[in-house]
Amino acid sequence: MEDSNVIKLPVTEEPAAQRKRPGAPEPTPGSEAKRRLSNVQRLAALRETDGSVRLLEELLFGAEDQLLHRLVEEDEEQTVAVSVEAGDEESGESEAEEAARVQEQPSSRAAWVDDDDELEEEVDMKHRYRRDLMKGDAESVMNKQKLQQRMREQFQKSMGGTPLWAESSAEKKKKKKRRRAADEDDEEEEEEEDDLIRRTGNFVASSESLTGGILRMKKCSNANSARPSEDRLTSVQFHPSAQVVMTAGLDQSISLFQVDGKTNPKIQSVHLDRFPIHRAQFSRDGDMLIATSLKNKMFYLYDMMEGRVTPVHTVRGLNEARVKEFSVCPDGGALLLTGTSGYLHLLTLKTKEVVRSMKINGNVSGVAFSNDGSKVFANSEEGEVYVWDMRSSRCVNRFTDDGCVRGTSIAASPNGRYLACGSQSGVVNLYTQDSCLNSANPKPVKAVMNLLTSATSLTFNPTSEILAIASRAEDEAVRLLHLSSLSVFSNFPVSKRKIVHRTFCIDFSPHSGFFALANNKGHAPLYRLLHYKTF
Repeated sequence: MEDSNVIKLPVTEEPAAQRKRPGAPEPTPGSEAKRRLSNVQRLAALRETDGSVRLLEELLFGAEDQLLHRLVEEDEEQTVAVSVEAGDEESGESEAEEAARVQEQPSSRAAWVDDDDELEEEVDMKHRYRRDLMKGDAESVMNKQKLQQRMREQFQKSMGGTPLWAESSAEKKKKKKRRRAADEDDEEEEEEEDDLIRRTGNFVASSESLTGGILRMKKCSNANSARPSEDRLTSVQFHPSAQVVMTAGLDQSISLFQVDGKTNPKIQSVHLDRFPIHRAQFSRDGDMLIATSLKNKMFYLYDMMEGRVTPVHTVRGLNEARVKEFSVCPDGGALLLTGTSGYLHLLTLKTKEVVRSMKINGNVSGVAFSNDGSKVFANSEEGEVYVWDMRSSRCVNRFTDDGCVRGTSIAASPNGRYLACGSQSGVVNLYTQDSCLNSANPKPVKAVMNLLTSATSLTFNPTSEILAIASRAEDEAVRLLHLSSLSVFSNFPVSKRKIVHRTFCIDFSPHSGFFALANNKGHAPLYRLLHYKTF
């Protein structure tokens, strides 16, 4: 019995004239076209005469009008899809469309599924590892799902939010969109601040005034690392205008070094035969060096511009057995020599003669000039301070240093505000210069008691913000006083590290960028004060 669903197609044989015989020549393009046209005509005639062929075409392709309609619809759908994709690339998709597409995407399957995870197992929350996750006594027992959620919340809280690696792809895309919108807002703000962008420089300025507590500083190579002294250093001083430091000591040499904080290369050394140097100092303009010894009346002048060393054997009008201590006058043309029995002699460098002398009771332990050079303060070993007028050579005031038994040093601040007096007990009294000029019994604004031995060196920095105090009687006996707060910096010297040793001289660079000391080991420790930007 024949199946009614089977469609029989008539078999037509190709005419013998059109069959290719073995060994026959290849057909030409013209004959091939004629053959195809003949086949098409035969197929059309067969479709009209045989209904089974038409039925097969409708099953595969549909009717002619339906096929044409379907082809038109598919063409329109493809055109719309292409236009939608182009629009998304230009304007971006909305968050709703993005979320819908993410939901349509199949979720990734777990690599491993454990049947035990689906069990509603309860966890004891009173264990010491989980006790911090409880929010009350009612949560003594918690299922695994709730415990995982609680741990996730605690983790996000401790991390300040969900970390980037734990975010889903949808969250990352949303965050990227928000970031893109924020960048656009930033670009608008930047356009409004073009004047700020076009400027260069440091927009975050540090405080101009020095703060107390901790002094920001860095230890550099020793100032004389290129030529350490073979004996004790007695003097260290920075050049008033050049980036140069001078050291001198008992090895009978004066050395000059360029200050770079790293290698500090040596510039020059001058040896003074049989002349152990007690004190060396630059002239006010920095063109000359003055050096005195321990037991000589003679002293040396070193002209740095010409490289000439000149010994001064005698000084007219000077009746002293030795010249040891001196100070350079602020006007730069004279020296104030400290003599014996309380005498102070004013020596002009031009004529090398004493023009006038002043006398105090007892021996002079130190002198200091006011900032304008009109006054000089002289500290006596008996603990009294004398104030002299340099123009008239007259004593204008005299007072006793509070609590002092034996005076050892004195210094005046460059801004004309403070006067510091050191004593053998290690106490340094800080006065205002106004009270010292006008009062017979001034009271110190601060008594610095951080040293236990004699305060032999006092130096203010050029900005009058720091007072350096040192003693040559004990190792590491150096303190830096912050004048605004009247407190000692706590980080200098470094405890349990012997670097400073016994200090015989201290000095600051012209703009307080560096701080140097001269010690008994023949070294000049050098420090960079980071608050100050220049040398």
